[in-house]
Amino acid sequence: MTKQIDFSQNPDKKAKRIYWITTILTMALIILPSYFAPRAYLIQTTKNLQFPDYFPLELDILKMVGAITILVPAIPTMLKEWAYVGFGILLLSASLAHGMVDGFVKGVAPLIPFALLTVSYYYFRRLNYEK
Repeated sequence: MTKQIDFSQNPDKKAKRIYWITTILTMALIILPSYFAPRAYLIQTTKNLQFPDYFPLELDILKMVGAITILVPAIPTMLKEWAYVGFGILLLSASLAHGMVDGFVKGVAPLIPFALLTVSYYYFRRLNYEK
């Protein structure tokens, strides 16, 4: 028989659960498309946006570093704050670039992980600073 968790008794458990679910989902939405989208599509998108050829590799490396920074609990909170800022800039810039070049619909797509990133950041702050 499984034991039900009563969140009304321990709001921190609920906050931690929401934080981890949104954080893992956000990191997956940011990182996984680089590895599962067809390579030709990614190359063509980079060319359409007029970014240099090395840009996707640089972006992939920085996304991995940022995700590791956010997901590993032992990393100091100040570094996590900077990773959140970096991902926020990345997603808002991606939205603007795709919106200007590829149209409104492709410009909205990066705002979905941005919304999740915002929820993750809210709970990150709640768990780490409001004590």
